[in-house]
Amino acid sequence: MKRNANRMGRELLIAALMVVGLAIAGPAYAISFDLNIDHCTGGCGTMPAGTVTLQQTGTTVDVTVHLLQGNLFASTGAVDFQAFKFNAVGVGVGDITIDAHTPTLVVNTGSFSGDGTGLFGFGIACSLGTCGPGGSNPFSADIMFHVASATIADLTAPNNLGFIFVADVLSGQTGNTGPVGARVPEPASLLLLGAGLAGIGIWRRRSTKI
Repeated sequence: MKRNANRMGRELLIAALMVVGLAIAGPAYAISFDLNIDHCTGGCGTMPAGTVTLQQTGTTVDVTVHLLQGNLFASTGAVDFQAFKFNAVGVGVGDITIDAHTPTLVVNTGSFSGDGTGLFGFGIACSLGTCGPGGSNPFSADIMFHVASATIADLTAPNNLGFIFVADVLSGQTGNTGPVGARVPEPASLLLLGAGLAGIGIWRRRSTKI
């Protein structure tokens, strides 16, 4: 009886790994990261403060930044006056298209390094003078943009301090402002993909023996 239960548990695990592997390895797939590292001055309350979802569709990556817990996007010096910061390998400004938004958002490039979250080369910010300073004129609508000729891997390499994304928020819980970030252990996505493919291989071998 115990052996049967163990066998069923192993088969459920293998099936789960197959689903993960197929979701990541397919031609169109999505992966989501929690903004759960709180660098707000005085704290921003319960984490995660939001999510960053990347959808690979062909050669384009669609990015959606969504805030939770009543948080709003702010514009503070602690995040270099960028509502959202990220890095991208082999990507230029001309590859990035931002969805229509109120207030109007723009793409900036530079060497952004606010408040101990490491270096970033890209920022999404409000057009000049529309979102600040600080939390004086926040906004809630999701930030949505598209990166052409790119893969999810191009946008998720950790920076010098291990961060992959940072958003500037006005906390809906504490009223404080500042950065909330996302990190991922290197190379988490590759491990998941490898596990999924291994699961498929094991499942096929077991099927041939039945």
